[in-house]
Amino acid sequence: MSPTGEVDYSARHDSFESWFRTPLGQALFADQRACVEHHASKLSGARQLQVGLSHRFPLATATDFAQRILTTPTWNPEIPDGVAVCDADELPFPGDSIDLVILHHTADFSPHPHQALREASRVLRGEGVVLLLGFNPFSLWGLRKLISRHNGGPWGGRFMFKRRMEDWLRLLDFTVESTGSSFFQVPLQGAVLNDRAGMMERLCGNRLLPVGAYYCILAKKRVYSGIRRKPVWQNSKVISLPGRGTVGASRIHPGKGRSGNRAVLNHKHVEEC
Repeated sequence: MSPTGEVDYSARHDSFESWFRTPLGQALFADQRACVEHHASKLSGARQLQVGLSHRFPLATATDFAQRILTTPTWNPEIPDGVAVCDADELPFPGDSIDLVILHHTADFSPHPHQALREASRVLRGEGVVLLLGFNPFSLWGLRKLISRHNGGPWGGRFMFKRRMEDWLRLLDFTVESTGSSFFQVPLQGAVLNDRAGMMERLCGNRLLPVGAYYCILAKKRVYSGIRRKPVWQNSKVISLPGRGTVGASRIHPGKGRSGNRAVLNHKHVEEC
């Protein structure tokens, strides 16, 4: 907490980034990379954007996208090309310009998680895809967060409910294509405990139960076309159709040929609009 009582998400974010260099953090990241690669390998497009943790932990590095962009919330002199320094809730990209957006614990460590999702929706093209990764509160990791006395590492995140994230995405005109949870290792450092992950996975029904450390949501942005309204005709712009047996005959009155033709053009123009 800051002196004013507000949550210092910047400090928690830095602590979380450092935690990813620990053995348990590296194991989690390897699992997340495999999960994202599995989903993203089926996608293609011009631009891929990863928002969230750090440019030091890129996901989906082997996808078939012409350009891969990463963002980081803090600047440092070692930032390479292709990395944008920005907050997740204020992306410096034009609307409808990205084909795939990867949100790597973005909502967990953003002071404005709903706005972060809005920004992802704004920059995403129609029929584009978002991959959202977040910590699962219904897991041993969620239990560890409840009993933890400090806010370092992943325990400083929100651990938002998967159902809430799905509801937010649907409100932003996304269709949830698939969801799942993964990584069943216990949230404790140490190689001996990490070796029990196989037993934990078997007890959880081979990943069928949603009790993994994190969840991954794949959703597609839908673009709905507007309903065409039936034109409201005015009697002054309507020309009566010729009667039976006079198909193709002209109904234009003498001296009004141009106005009659103009009425036909107006009629046709309204139908095409």
